[in-house]
Amino acid sequence: MTIPPLSDEQRQQARYAATEARRRRAAVKQALRTGELTLAEVLATAETDDVIAHAKVVDILKALPRVGAVRADRAMDKFDIAPNRRLRGLGRHQAAALVAEFAPRTK
Repeated sequence: MTIPPLSDEQRQQARYAATEARRRRAAVKQALRTGELTLAEVLATAETDDVIAHAKVVDILKALPRVGAVRADRAMDKFDIAPNRRLRGLGRHQAAALVAEFAPRTK
């Protein structure tokens, strides 16, 4: 199966759509970093929003405050989540476990 050739206009539209999708995912990660959004809110949004649903789980975890590559990788291993898994591909129990693991700590 080969990909059909795209016209210049179709190629430009696809490029624009991809850029907008990257911008939206970056905005969500920034909102996570600043605390405007919680992991639970992002996961809920991913259920209905295809752009957010295609974000990688590990990238979303690393966007959380005080979570780096090591802590994100440990959580992924702990809950048996593949390194290349996208938000849409998370199971119900995996999503709940991540929310519980990274719930904001109250004093």
